[in-house]
Amino acid sequence: MAYQVLIDDNFHYQDESERVKHGVFATPEEAVMACQSIVDGYLTDAFKPGMTADDLFQSYTAFGEDPFIVSDGPEGAPVKFSAWDYARQRCAEIAAG
Repeated sequence: MAYQVLIDDNFHYQDESERVKHGVFATPEEAVMACQSIVDGYLTDAFKPGMTADDLFQSYTAFGEDPFIVSDGPEGAPVKFSAWDYARQRCAEIAAG
């Protein structure tokens, strides 16, 4: 089974024409790590000293990339990963320093 990472753009919410194919991975763990890396990249670039976790999360949900995973298994066999949930956790960690 293969796991494909696709990326939607939060700035163009629900506009599938803005969707990007990121890559195909052999395991769900590799696909999740790729998604986490995409989110971390945005958060690291967007964070400014003194920014609160809420400010960073608001920036992410407005302008960040929203990766998700689909598989070629039965009915798309979705992998449990929420970029927004992961971003919220990481915003708290990043803002805390």
